[in-house]
Amino acid sequence: MRPLVVLALVAILAGIALDGADSAGECGRASADRVALRLAPCISAADDPQSTPSSSCCSAVHTIGQSPSCLCAVMLSATARAAGIKPDVAITIPKRCNMADRPVGYKCGEYTLP
Repeated sequence: MRPLVVLALVAILAGIALDGADSAGECGRASADRVALRLAPCISAADDPQSTPSSSCCSAVHTIGQSPSCLCAVMLSATARAAGIKPDVAITIPKRCNMADRPVGYKCGEYTLP
């Protein structure tokens, strides 16, 4: 039940906050908050550092992770914070997904991608 409530909250917040976003940023023309919605399958993996992320989570992370700055912006976004995502746990998802091309050592705020 919690993931559905979190997803609904994230969708509402993103819809309210992002209606006018037109400029390009870390994630191209989409804001980091809007891109964060694509990581809904990662909610449980972002809560538990010992969990194995689902294949849909890993697929989304791999796609977003093609741009390390976008991945970082998404993990630190207002949407992620509103959903209760712990950046220190979320930052480990690419490694837990066995992404061979993850940006190891990339600085993401006060966090470093393992």
